[in-house]
Amino acid sequence: MKKMVLLMGVLLLFNYVAWAQHRQLKGKITDAQTNEPLPAVTISVKGSSMGGASDAEGMFSISIPSGEVTLVFNYIGYGTREIKVSEGQTGINVQMTAVAKGLDEVVVIGYGAVKKSDLTGSVTSLKAEELKKIPTGNVVEAIQGKVPGLDITRTSGSSNAGVNVTVRGTRSINAGNGPLYVIDGVQYSNVQDINSNDIQSMEVLKDASSTAIYGSRGANGVIIITTKKGTSGKAKVSFNTYAGMSKVAGYPSVNDATGYVALAREANRTTGKWASPADDSKIFNTTQLDAINNNIQTNFSDLLLHNGMQQDYQVGLTAGSEKLRSYISLDYYNEKGVLMLDNLQRYTGRLNLDYDLNRYLTLGTQTQVTFNNQSTRQDPLNLANKISPLTFAFNEDGSLNMVPNQGKDINPLADEQNGAFEDNASTTRLFPTLYAELKPFKGLNARTVFSFNSSSTRQGVFKSANTIARFGQASEASYANTNSRNLSWENIITYQKELKGHSLTVTGISSYLKFENETASALGRNLLLTSQLYYALANSTQDVSIYSNYNKNTLVSYAGRVNYGYKSKYLLTLTGRFDGASVLGEGNKWDFFPSVAGAWRPIAEDFLKDSKVMSDLKVRASYGISGNSSVSAYSSQSSLVRIPFAYGDSPAAGFAYAKQIGNPDLKWEKSATTDIGVDFGLFNNRVSGTVDVYDTRTSDLLYDRVMPLTSGVSIITQNIGKTRNKGIELSLTTQNIVKPSFNWATTFSFFKNNEEIVALTDGATVLNTGTTSTPKFLVVGSPVNSFYDFEKVGIWQNSELDQATKYGKKPGDIKIKDQDDDGVIDNIHDRKVIGSAVPSWSGGFNSDLTFKNFEFSFYIYARMGQTINSAYMSRFDPQGIENSATVSYWTPENPTNDWPRPTTAVSFTSLPYASTLGYMDGSFIKLRSVSLGYNLPKSLISKLSVQRAKIYVTGKNLFCISDLDGYDPESAGSLTNPLTRLFVAGINLEF
Repeated sequence: MKKMVLLMGVLLLFNYVAWAQHRQLKGKITDAQTNEPLPAVTISVKGSSMGGASDAEGMFSISIPSGEVTLVFNYIGYGTREIKVSEGQTGINVQMTAVAKGLDEVVVIGYGAVKKSDLTGSVTSLKAEELKKIPTGNVVEAIQGKVPGLDITRTSGSSNAGVNVTVRGTRSINAGNGPLYVIDGVQYSNVQDINSNDIQSMEVLKDASSTAIYGSRGANGVIIITTKKGTSGKAKVSFNTYAGMSKVAGYPSVNDATGYVALAREANRTTGKWASPADDSKIFNTTQLDAINNNIQTNFSDLLLHNGMQQDYQVGLTAGSEKLRSYISLDYYNEKGVLMLDNLQRYTGRLNLDYDLNRYLTLGTQTQVTFNNQSTRQDPLNLANKISPLTFAFNEDGSLNMVPNQGKDINPLADEQNGAFEDNASTTRLFPTLYAELKPFKGLNARTVFSFNSSSTRQGVFKSANTIARFGQASEASYANTNSRNLSWENIITYQKELKGHSLTVTGISSYLKFENETASALGRNLLLTSQLYYALANSTQDVSIYSNYNKNTLVSYAGRVNYGYKSKYLLTLTGRFDGASVLGEGNKWDFFPSVAGAWRPIAEDFLKDSKVMSDLKVRASYGISGNSSVSAYSSQSSLVRIPFAYGDSPAAGFAYAKQIGNPDLKWEKSATTDIGVDFGLFNNRVSGTVDVYDTRTSDLLYDRVMPLTSGVSIITQNIGKTRNKGIELSLTTQNIVKPSFNWATTFSFFKNNEEIVALTDGATVLNTGTTSTPKFLVVGSPVNSFYDFEKVGIWQNSELDQATKYGKKPGDIKIKDQDDDGVIDNIHDRKVIGSAVPSWSGGFNSDLTFKNFEFSFYIYARMGQTINSAYMSRFDPQGIENSATVSYWTPENPTNDWPRPTTAVSFTSLPYASTLGYMDGSFIKLRSVSLGYNLPKSLISKLSVQRAKIYVTGKNLFCISDLDGYDPESAGSLTNPLTRLFVAGINLEF
């Protein structure tokens, strides 16, 4: 720590000395029409790397060289201005004129950047302020619903919960479907490490033309994150913090004592064991009878779920001289979940340096170090929801009733007792990137980038005898170390030339990526001292075992891209990438992935360029092929594993093929995508939007095929089957009110994707990729994540006795539709696709208002048409032994069509068609966030040497409209780690 402080001190001193050698220029930048100040205007000294930016009041103070210089002023939506400053001049006021907003905005693309007007692919760009509106531990979650084509869900409320992200649907069955994350030009998988306050911009690349430059790594879309850089001039310090409370957004209750007793009585009445309360002693034990008579009951989920907490503290420093520019950031993030023992602490440090060695060569680094300390709670809610409520959680002396219900169960609170349970993982990640950029002459840029991503994780788990997992068995502990090392070396050369209306940019790339991972773990039971947790496994007296593993894979690529434009009217992009993946079979490791894109800008034609209505219009089309090689290392090779073996009574070493056998013919999974889009703007871009339609066809799917038992192995990865995704995306932004002291802007996004499996192995139309007890079906003509099952149409009623008898059923049993009407319900002909986890459409609506110093925004997100398999609705024990959801079940007095009649004759796992009970419409509309902020007056904060101060309050996940009663359907029906509602207050300061 002392070394870090010393390093920061030296950098600051160096920056200050260099800065003091130049003169200061101050000024103010305003809108030429409204005279309103313009914040965040980029100011640069032409011909050098010096510059700065204006503050919230449009004021700036920058360091410039002595002598006459030319300043360049850039601001999104305004025309660029160049102004000469004479020697000795110390002040200047600048007015900028608004133009068609967004056309000159620079958008980051793979290995480069272009003006938005010159973009030929489908790319959505988000700026820093948009990413900070929703407080979250993962910045990607903040853009949920804001990018058409991007589907983001969070199914768990735990502190370490990630998000599920797909771009334009699920293409692959077993290979990865998540997008590639690129941080400052380098591929990086741990995007949750990036603090939103460190981000300058985020771009989402969706079509094959824009992602093709990344080859196989970009097959499922690319999310590019650019972090902040230092600027020359006076040092600036920012401090951002928020803290708040989280609570469960909704959690359904199982039966209370009354409901539990009623169901148990009915189940026994069905089989003739119970007729009246006089028979209670036949079906309840003495403890339960005492609880019934004395009105004793416990809701264990209420005892387990608490309020959580989330807080974040970040400080950033931007400084620089004519040659050296730096950005330094430190961040602390802490989240406590709604379950005890669920806690995440994350410490992050970032250093971005750029140094101009001379006018030809620039050196720099973007380095980040992260330390995570994560404690995880094993799910106690499953037990809490099924345990009988006819008991007490604590004894009369206040101690825990460890084994309630006469020893049948263990208390769901057992893991919370001191020293009983611990699952802790500490992870250190170091992500340094070094680059050198050479500009030998105008138009030519050569850049080499070397990155090394090192991650080290230690995970220790201890479970005492009195925990949910062990339940009286010997204590258990495990200790694991995982180390991963990812190396990236890329070389990029770019040549740009403009001549008489023609513009040409040629980019060449070579890339080498290496991924190494090694794991070592040990486990032991019956530890000598429980206080030693997982640190003394050698003291275990039972079942000591060890394990270690290593894998490595590489990817080598060569790529080229040509961008051509003529007078910003006609645009063409050609891209080709040659990828070689070590995980594929010999002879199939290398393949070529091309793409082509073109665009026409009618707005630049004579017949539209003077239009008072149309301010922007561009029509674009693209086609490209991308590859996917996201399979486990060594999937093309067979390996051996040791098996128990003996000669007579003597043990011996025996070996056999591993469960997964290698496929030497394994090759690339390929996706061909066609995209047609229109970008438009009306009334000086007061109304602007984008429409895209696309069609992606994926073939040679990488699929883990289940082998027959007679083969002696379980799985082989093969190229089998096809999928197709086609859809439409729409984004519309309106500047509804633009006044000097009042602005109101809204953004609407819409996304509809039709996903289907086109073909499966051996011409099959239905394939079970799971097991007999937990099937998972793939169905041709339906999405990958579909529910294929019998169709429940109700419950057999007394009036249908004769018809029910034909199917071997009786009144009170689940009624299934006979799909082929042959009088027999069978697995082959009477199952159908009940629904899919894929929504019919999703969308969002964002509103931003500013009135004088006040800011107010809200965001509504909708996900419609998806089906979920509700764990709550499936929690029904027909025997009345375990607790059940509060549902309406069939009785002679209550002939409902909802749930079948309870009976002690059959358990839930043996109940015919029990799997049909949980399917529900999971559509929802939720108020994702609401934020109210106030910028303190300049006259007040300037006395404290503060340039900008904003205080705000934000609510996240405030309410949800759905058919589900009691909990958030975004969780996909899970009862584990419910989603949360968050309320925070924060402050942003700039010095």
